[in-house]
Amino acid sequence: AQTFRTLVSNQADVAWFGYAVSVVDGERVMCCFGNDTTWVNGNIVMSDGSSCCRACRLEPSADGTSMATRAPGTAGAGAARNVVRLEGSDRMVVLFRVADRAVDRIRVFSEDCELDAGGRTVTWLDAVRPADSIALLESFATSTDGRRDRITDGAISAIALHGDPAADTSLDRLVAVNQPEAVRKKVTFWLGNTRGAHGLATLRRVLKEDTSAEVQKAAVFGVSQSKETAAFDVLLALARTDPSPRIRGEAIFWLGQSGDGENSALLREIFPTTRDSEVQEKILFALSQSPSEENSRFLLARAKDRSLPNEMRKTALFWAGQGGVPVKD
Repeated sequence: AQTFRTLVSNQADVAWFGYAVSVVDGERVMCCFGNDTTWVNGNIVMSDGSSCCRACRLEPSADGTSMATRAPGTAGAGAARNVVRLEGSDRMVVLFRVADRAVDRIRVFSEDCELDAGGRTVTWLDAVRPADSIALLESFATSTDGRRDRITDGAISAIALHGDPAADTSLDRLVAVNQPEAVRKKVTFWLGNTRGAHGLATLRRVLKEDTSAEVQKAAVFGVSQSKETAAFDVLLALARTDPSPRIRGEAIFWLGQSGDGENSALLREIFPTTRDSEVQEKILFALSQSPSEENSRFLLARAKDRSLPNEMRKTALFWAGQGGVPVKD
């Protein structure tokens, strides 16, 4: 950190400083591309086969880095002129933009993503240890200057993507209740998205210990992003038994977003077990997001149920119509 800060304080012009470290998931792609893209043989190509954004331009800086998962390396249009890589790099590039002798942006890219610094000086640091990188980034994650959001976002995402256990420890510190609420909310997403079993365990602790409703809501979303098999059980338990109607509703919302038929059956099962109107409305909405005859039949049945409040029945009828799936007699 001291070496880095000395270099930054001596940099009079706008410039970039960077280094490479191990990445948490070698199959993760962090490069510059739009929607509907696939990674083919080391190059980003659009769905129509045309190449997209082979070089990421750092100047002028974009707001962020797009992320996706590598598709199988099947040959596509233009494959003959692409560089063929048998597997993706297990390293990533961390870049710091410096202006006015201070860091004003942090970005992360796959090591095999071509970068264009637009003529700016790039100072490359060799043999950076992951633990030192994480410690440096953590100091920016809690920055208090006017550029907090942009720098904090970049620092937290970079920490989370490190393929080193020190990242888990750092994120645990950043999600502690003594940290700003905005920081804690950002960390919960990355805990679920990148940190596996440890991240899920930390999110469960956050849901029990953090008293901020906004952080808890973000933590539920983080759980929904986890690829751990236990994440589903955590969401289901929250949907069924969490004492907060708001948290139950959030869990129900994300269960519904999967479009899974089994999830819909569970939501239909939960509906009669609660009389909290907020939770019930979340269930009705979630079922409308997974169109099926079973869900339409359930929604119409709730619309006819005179034991429910009229507003709830209207809501059920509305979402039944939005689902657009006819119900056979």
